[in-house]
Amino acid sequence: MTTSKVPVSVIVPVKNEAANLPRCLDAVKWADEILVVDSQSTDGSATITESHHASVVQFHFNGTWPKKKNWALETVPFRNEWVFILDADEVLPPEAGPEFARAIANAGDIAGYWINRRFMFMGKWLRHAYYPNWNLRLFRHALGRYEKLTNAATDSGDNEVHEHVVVRGPTARLRVEMDHYAFPSVAVFVEKHNRYSNWEAKVAADTLMHGSAKRITGTNVGTRRQLKTLFLKMPFRPLLRFLYVYVWQKGFLDGAQGYYFARLHGFYEFLSVAKTRELCVRERDIALRRK
Repeated sequence: MTTSKVPVSVIVPVKNEAANLPRCLDAVKWADEILVVDSQSTDGSATITESHHASVVQFHFNGTWPKKKNWALETVPFRNEWVFILDADEVLPPEAGPEFARAIANAGDIAGYWINRRFMFMGKWLRHAYYPNWNLRLFRHALGRYEKLTNAATDSGDNEVHEHVVVRGPTARLRVEMDHYAFPSVAVFVEKHNRYSNWEAKVAADTLMHGSAKRITGTNVGTRRQLKTLFLKMPFRPLLRFLYVYVWQKGFLDGAQGYYFARLHGFYEFLSVAKTRELCVRERDIALRRK
């Protein structure tokens, strides 16, 4: 147990997360500052936040940029040099507090730390599909921002989902892992990924039509983005996504849950492909009419 507060500001972006917030906030009581960045929730999220001795900061999205997390990084006057981004459907283990304290105290020139996530799906932890899943979440707020890959409205929500944090400086990894309860039901998975595919399609269409997606070099994120650009041009992407999760990541060892998880990600890829095609055709038609 930590005897004093850990010098970190935890940022929790929310919109109508009353069902998840108590579990999430209970797990970070050791943090010196907890800031819930809210998009005018109507389900009592603000009341729950205050009952857990955390602060509420209201965010009003302009439809394009900045989104919620970057806005908080640019706007909120944090009490601490270090911040940790925690989604409401994520839960840190009890040992996270002491490890965060050690990581910050012994950081030296390290600008940020990666943390691994364990996906919970259909009542179990997926030990293979989407595992490991490393995310850069603990970092010096002056040195980190989320990447910006499009200036356009994407109809994907006001929060960064697939954008990654890019920090100026070296990084390291934490030992603790957090549980991710992103998909309490298949219906929630479908609703979320219908929105996420809007963003994927817009970024893909910009890349294919104009080569306009921002290139990031010299980081793990940059490598991921380069591979993603190559993947955009490959045929049978929905099938490849399914095989990647089910075969390459050994999702088949997760039983029925692994199969459904892989199939749903293949469906998500199909939505992204179809929506990208729709955007490209629409843009070509507009260009032809202008001639």
